[in-house]
Amino acid sequence: MTVHTMQLNEPIGETRLDRDVQGVIGRPIDRFEGPLKVTGTAPYAYENLKGETVAYGYLVTSGVGAGRIRSVDAMPALSMAGVLHVVMPEDGVRAAADPSDKKPAAIKGEITYFGQPVCMVVAESFEVARDAAKLVTVDVEETDGKYDLLAEQPNAYDPGDNTIPSTVTKGDFDKAFAAAEVTFEATYTTPSQSHSAMEPHAAVARWDGDALTLYGCYQLVSTNVQQIAAALGISPSKVHMVNPFIGGGFGGKLGIGPESVFAAIAAKATGRPVKVALTRQQVYQTTSRRSDTIQRVRLGATKDGRITAMAHDTWTGNTKGDEFFEPAGISSIFLYAGENRQITHRKANVNILLSSSMRAPGEAVGMLATENAMDEMAEKLGLDPIEFRKRNEPEVDPQEGLPFSSRKLVECMDIGARRFGWEKRNTRPGTRREGEWLVGIGMSAASRKNLLQEAKADITLSPDGRATVSTDMTDIGTGTYTILQQITAEMLGLKIENVSVQLGDSKLAQGPGSGGSWGANSSGSAVFTACEGIVEAIAKKLGVPADDLTLKDGAAIAGNRQTPLSQVLAGEAISVTGHFKPGKAFEETHQASYGAHFCEAAVNLVTGETRIRRLLTVGAAGRILNEKTATSQCYGGQIFGIGTALTEELVIDTRTGLMVNHDLAEYHVPVNADVPQLEVVLLDERDPAASPLAGRGIGELAISGVGAAVTNAIYNACGVRVRDYPMTLDKVLKGLPALDAAA
Repeated sequence: MTVHTMQLNEPIGETRLDRDVQGVIGRPIDRFEGPLKVTGTAPYAYENLKGETVAYGYLVTSGVGAGRIRSVDAMPALSMAGVLHVVMPEDGVRAAADPSDKKPAAIKGEITYFGQPVCMVVAESFEVARDAAKLVTVDVEETDGKYDLLAEQPNAYDPGDNTIPSTVTKGDFDKAFAAAEVTFEATYTTPSQSHSAMEPHAAVARWDGDALTLYGCYQLVSTNVQQIAAALGISPSKVHMVNPFIGGGFGGKLGIGPESVFAAIAAKATGRPVKVALTRQQVYQTTSRRSDTIQRVRLGATKDGRITAMAHDTWTGNTKGDEFFEPAGISSIFLYAGENRQITHRKANVNILLSSSMRAPGEAVGMLATENAMDEMAEKLGLDPIEFRKRNEPEVDPQEGLPFSSRKLVECMDIGARRFGWEKRNTRPGTRREGEWLVGIGMSAASRKNLLQEAKADITLSPDGRATVSTDMTDIGTGTYTILQQITAEMLGLKIENVSVQLGDSKLAQGPGSGGSWGANSSGSAVFTACEGIVEAIAKKLGVPADDLTLKDGAAIAGNRQTPLSQVLAGEAISVTGHFKPGKAFEETHQASYGAHFCEAAVNLVTGETRIRRLLTVGAAGRILNEKTATSQCYGGQIFGIGTALTEELVIDTRTGLMVNHDLAEYHVPVNADVPQLEVVLLDERDPAASPLAGRGIGELAISGVGAAVTNAIYNACGVRVRDYPMTLDKVLKGLPALDAAA
């Protein structure tokens, strides 16, 4: 296996992908693993070791939100027939839900949130384990907990830099805001949210001597191996993690969950494999959440709509010792012009479940505030919301002065406005009425910082002209299998069915995992690099320059001769490890994906109910690697955004820290009746500084700003502004009588 390395130090020129000889890159090709999923033969974590003699674990969790464990009485459970073992707090159980947590805290002694795992019953069957868990008594000396972010806001502190710097400033905001001709200030609040992936957290652990095999559902394999090793106090070389299929993650599976650590300890203690699957209630109460936020936005502008001062201050909550904060101001740093800027994040310690990254961490809730504020300021200035945004389009990154690698925000807004019929929008709210319904349209900008990671991938081109791609990169339903297959097929001139992809196994070449919208372009760049190495090897065999070689339909074409690859290889496989590293091209440009969302909403005058009638997203994310999977990602983001705007809220009992609505019956994600026919337009774009593929991430762009487009449409429909998300009908109803009185 030879190693071919690439570092992108300058924007890439034309590549084999641009030649489009094989005609597969970018096309809406069906999923590589689709047949396995629709036939139910794709093994998810809990389905491994089928037919083997295994034991089952069931977690016992805390029924209080703050305190210290006095004792745990597990004898009644151990006396029950079929019970094999109880993993106790003194066993030193550790867990890490955040991949940045290098030294996960022990679940021992102190209770820091309601639902915290305390111990686990292990039995011959799931049912016995579940029933026996009810017999375990946990005696806790309860202490006063902190369960309300608003109440703890005065005690918030600067947590230091995490995902982004906690404080970003430029110029003198206070002076510029005080001197501004027109000012706007408002506070927006967003609730805690649950990732709510379809597949609950689950793990299956098996020991072979001192080596652990863990079948899991985690997004970052190489990082997760490090975490489980640290939690168990063993070498990472002794951990083999297998995650080929993951039923959704949305950030909730970036780090290992308690199920994996408990399963591993239980398997060691019982001498047999142990399966642990969290119930839906435990997923909500025990894994992680998106933090609730308090966001204050202040804008100062000239009378003609030029922003002179901008501040976005955010307060979030997390458990003591966990310094991650929701980076709500991440897009505020670069989205609009303005010489005087202040973006801050402050964290309060609360006794509520760990907050962690959730799809589009920062933008998903941060743009609810900023994009509503932009509309409110536009109205104050007497400007069309799109025109106001255009007047504040920066020529370079307004914070650091870096050139944009590519920025098509204005194009997205213009194309979306034409397709959606923005010119028909009534500027005065409440003027379009259809019976009991008031109808309006709204929009928002969308942005998502581009991230690129180091990655490796192995490719073997076998003597029969078939290629196999291998990497520990994961597919959480986003289309990774298919995209890597397409890149390989295009680069090597193979029919799509002649490329196989292996993912999610820690024994394979290390990829960056799924998260941050970096997966496809990072691992795809490693595949691209490996393919470049194979092309060079083929060219060498033929004695021609690589640039003069064309690969198509399993044949090599050079010097007016076409030779089947099987003949070129002559019985010898070519194996190359592609090693991709971001370089100066990434560091010396500002990179982000951009878009615009347009929404038509109808509000019922009698009930306050909102119905979304139309929703359009126009996105620009460089080269689109697969039109079908990219569009599917955008659909998911649009639906996620509808939920954020209208329904999704983890209701936390401020007396105990209990998440009252900890299941899908009460935590309301949008269902089919809530979602209109969706429309997605993806611009034809290339960003040669973003990656060798000339693409950027799109999966999280698709949710960024959607909620604001929805609530801006609601305001245009009925004149009601709600700055406390979600915009449920009771909140809308409070504003409707004033509208009737005015009429």
